[in-house]
Amino acid sequence: MGRFTGPRVKIMRALGVDLPGLSRKSMERRPYPPGEHGRERRGKASDFKRQLMEKQKLRFNYGIGERQFRRMFLEAATSREPTGKKLLEFLERRLDNMVFRAGFAATIPAARQMVTHRHFTVNGKTVNIPSYRLKAGDVVTPREKSKDLLAINESLENPSLTRPDWFSFDETKKSAQVSSLPDSTSVPFEIDVQLVVEYYATRI
Repeated sequence: MGRFTGPRVKIMRALGVDLPGLSRKSMERRPYPPGEHGRERRGKASDFKRQLMEKQKLRFNYGIGERQFRRMFLEAATSREPTGKKLLEFLERRLDNMVFRAGFAATIPAARQMVTHRHFTVNGKTVNIPSYRLKAGDVVTPREKSKDLLAINESLENPSLTRPDWFSFDETKKSAQVSSLPDSTSVPFEIDVQLVVEYYATRI
């Protein structure tokens, strides 16, 4: 599956949650699933559907294809830490997510485009890999030629989310430094990651 390019609010309505990484918009005006029967009360969701929806929340918010997401899950499963906790940490540590959470971009898709266009450096070196995994002490900043980009400055003036406490931000230098590794509370929307673990438990 390629990157999702369809109606983003429609996806959020189907999953029943606002995904700030996917879109600045909210499903608040129509907080029910899309379609002709979206307003109708539905029966209790099956275990499979609940597991699938939790998995899809993460995939769509962070903009990751199924194969890549599965590989990340398998890597998390080999960790000594709980699989779900490690999976969320890996997602938050992605460079495109950091660019978004720092306020340089309005959404993760926008952040991914900026990274691939070589607008950002990590520890002074240009990195154009959105999935690059940051570690404690890493400093992310726009390249000198990119610091005055209109898109970056507009986003910094009106960030989508409050910055999390796992990194510090220097307004003067326009830089973000990872001070500690993110944990499961860093994800900016409600998620039951244990259901994601259960989804893959019978599929790998």
